Amino acid sequence: MADDTEPAENTEPEIDVEALQEQLASFSVEQFLISAASTIASLAYAKLERGDLAQSRKAIDALAALAPLLEGELAPDLGLALTKLQVAFAEAASA
Repeated sequence: MADDTEPAENTEPEIDVEALQEQLASFSVEQFLISAASTIASLAYAKLERGDLAQSRKAIDALAALAPLLEGELAPDLGLALTKLQVAFAEAASA
């Protein structure tokens, strides 16, 4: 006898869109910008280490675009990371 309380296979769970919107609205945009900038900086370093100049350049440019929007105690650190990335890129590109 089948158990009717078990969800059928291959069914996706229901998403409460309103609850998700409420949760997103409660977050600070600054928090997301810092997180995105940190992730982009890490990606740029990884691409530089692998010699992928085109991808590293794109990541560095994206970080440079975000930098003026960053505030808080981590903003100077990300600014320094951007400067170091730009120097490392220039050195890699001229090698």
